Amino acid sequence: MSPYEEVILEHWRNPRNKGRLDAPDVDVVEANPLCGDVVRLQLRVRDGVVEDVRFDGRGCAISQAAASLLTDMIKGKPLAELKGMKDEHLLDALGGVIRTRLNCALLPLRALRKGLSSA
Repeated sequence: MSPYEEVILEHWRNPRNKGRLDAPDVDVVEANPLCGDVVRLQLRVRDGVVEDVRFDGRGCAISQAAASLLTDMIKGKPLAELKGMKDEHLLDALGGVIRTRLNCALLPLRALRKGLSSA
């Protein structure tokens, strides 16, 4: 099994930060209409820093695992830093993703960007 597959399966089987927040400061849903994947991302922000984060959704193992991994990556980070987050940050953490699955892997990051644009 490749490192990529191990990361995806670990986060898919044992998702981090899955669920909902009470009264989130950011609550955004992003969907991929081509495959039906949906990710809801919720942030609690204090003093410009992500204090807590949760995700929920449905879809393939890659989109859901990427959402789990992203929540781990952004917790405790300043919003200003997250606004500069590149696709490669998430893709590298996933261990690389085949080209045909990039939309799945980047869905949670698109949700984060959408939420930060309104925060």
